[in-house]
Amino acid sequence: MGEETLVAMPLAPHLHLPPNHLASPPDPTAAKHRHEDPADDVVFQPAPHVRAAAGEEKDVYYARKMMQGVVLRPPAHLPQPEAPPGLARAASAPAPNGHDDEQGRHHFDRSASTNSSAAAAVAADVASIGRFLRDRRDVLSSAITRRISSLKEPTTTPPADQVHSTFHGGVQEIHLPNVKVTVRLKEAIAADAAEDDGYSFSGGHHIKGRVSFFSRSGCRDCAAVRAFLRHSALPYVEINLDVFPEREPDLASRAGAAARVPQIFLNEKLLGGLVVLNSLRNSGEFERRVRELAGRRCPDAAPRVPVYGFDAERDDEVEEDGMVGIVRVLRHRLPIQDRFARVKLVKNCFSGADMVDGIVNHLECSRKKAVEIGKELDRKHFIHHVFRENDFEDGTQNLYRFLEHDPAVPKYYNFRGSTNDGEPRAAATVGQRMTKIMVAILEAYASDDRRRIDYGRVAASEEFRRYANLARDLQRVDVFALPAGERLPFFLNLHNAMAIHAVIRNGGQPSAVGVVDRRSFFADFQYVVGGYPYSLTTIKNGILRANRRQPYTIVRPFGSADKRLELAERQVNPLVHFALCNATRSSPTVRFFSTQGVEPELRHATREFLLDGGVQIDIETRTVHLTRIIKWYSADFGQDRDILRWILNYLDPTKAGLLTHILNDGGPISIAYQDYDWSLNA
Repeated sequence: MGEETLVAMPLAPHLHLPPNHLASPPDPTAAKHRHEDPADDVVFQPAPHVRAAAGEEKDVYYARKMMQGVVLRPPAHLPQPEAPPGLARAASAPAPNGHDDEQGRHHFDRSASTNSSAAAAVAADVASIGRFLRDRRDVLSSAITRRISSLKEPTTTPPADQVHSTFHGGVQEIHLPNVKVTVRLKEAIAADAAEDDGYSFSGGHHIKGRVSFFSRSGCRDCAAVRAFLRHSALPYVEINLDVFPEREPDLASRAGAAARVPQIFLNEKLLGGLVVLNSLRNSGEFERRVRELAGRRCPDAAPRVPVYGFDAERDDEVEEDGMVGIVRVLRHRLPIQDRFARVKLVKNCFSGADMVDGIVNHLECSRKKAVEIGKELDRKHFIHHVFRENDFEDGTQNLYRFLEHDPAVPKYYNFRGSTNDGEPRAAATVGQRMTKIMVAILEAYASDDRRRIDYGRVAASEEFRRYANLARDLQRVDVFALPAGERLPFFLNLHNAMAIHAVIRNGGQPSAVGVVDRRSFFADFQYVVGGYPYSLTTIKNGILRANRRQPYTIVRPFGSADKRLELAERQVNPLVHFALCNATRSSPTVRFFSTQGVEPELRHATREFLLDGGVQIDIETRTVHLTRIIKWYSADFGQDRDILRWILNYLDPTKAGLLTHILNDGGPISIAYQDYDWSLNA
């Protein structure tokens, strides 16, 4: 029976050997040589004179050795296994007795462990990896090239049932399996370019130029020009000088210093005002002039289109307040912290004594002078009492805070991160400027009857951006300095402007339905005006309704110590209910009032609302259907018959005659209230 050599290898491949090959007995000299040369492979030999018994399975012997990690090498006359790639081959040391072939042992190769052999193996592996990567790169590049070529020049034509072609609008679409080809004709591209360069208006006429005109808010002639252009479906650009006062020199250079709005331009050519427009319209020459003067692309010499955030605002160049230097120092030096007062935790406050000490240290003045400076800061609304009860006083018990540290600042939508440190302007000036901008917004983005507003276009307009910037000036205005006759229109206009702003901040979505559910809409949206917060509820019920309770509430808007009571109306005027718009379809039309003659404008607004469905009279059932606004605020109108007699003053002769008849004939009269539409007036 042949003898085998048992060798421990790094890798143990599962070798199947013939059952008649047994391992040779161990060689003591080989073991000794193994210990002398630890770098050599470990050689294991079976116990001496191991023979398979007659009844013993030979496979069991080999299996046991393989489970022990021993690798059996085949005899010399069989193919020998090769070493793993990357490992050099080294010849085995000769047998200790000098006989290579003694007892049937044969030469075998072992792995060399020298540094030079290892370096050569690593170099061989790197070279092999490089060749592999280059081969794969070439294969991938060839595959991509063939794929692209097949898409550009298909060698085979797809079946007819797999090819679909459509043609519409100058565009041809070819659908192949997994491929969609779109072909656009040059004629279609040229036609689209021509359409982009111009406009179309009534009659199918196409113009490439631009129609523009200069206007002002509330101008009747400008409204007539605007209505004509809208009716003609003729695109136009309106430049409102009340919104863009910096464009007045442009108008003067084009039409003369004495020119009055409106002034219409076709491209860069001056057409004239309303009189010229009516003359051309009556003679039928307007369309011909439009084709003649606006039939070409608008040149650069034409009046510029107002761009969002582009035109410089002349009114924003406001002189800085003289007290700002002291305020900036105090903002950094005062010990601003949370304190307890009246069993409450008051946040971000300081005491009057702290401010006096800070002013004395900064200006090196007396405490009396420091108190006077503190009162001036309070009057200019840089600071205010935490409970808004009294003016500035020295002492540790009086707590104050800066306006920007008010906890309700997140609700102040005319407050943008910091206080407006400019010199406060007169409240009347700010109010008039805001009114002109809001009127311009209605003229441009509301329906002709003002009952529908395009809130999306308003939010994206340059007019509204300038209004939002102007609203910051309300933070520190002195509202108490307004003349008594100007307070009513000021707060009427402020309420309606805030309602539009509130809808835009709400994303133009309808608010909650119902007077109770909409309390958050009326109460949470606030402006800070003259250092005090004002919501829609505060303005309507606290100021305009002489501090009366809101429907379904038991608390008045202002407490007895609230300084805003000085601004409240002395008595309720029922007409204000028909001048306030809350952005719903059943509310009165949104409008803005002038400071002069507000009472006639209120009567006109009331008459318009009542004649437009606010009152319906059913003579057969002797029932008068009234707006639900009168029911909610019945305390402002009186008893039922008093309400009907008051309404008589604002009805047309027909309805007034019917109502007078049923009031005087002695019969019963029923009053019903109409349903209220809470949907957005958009």
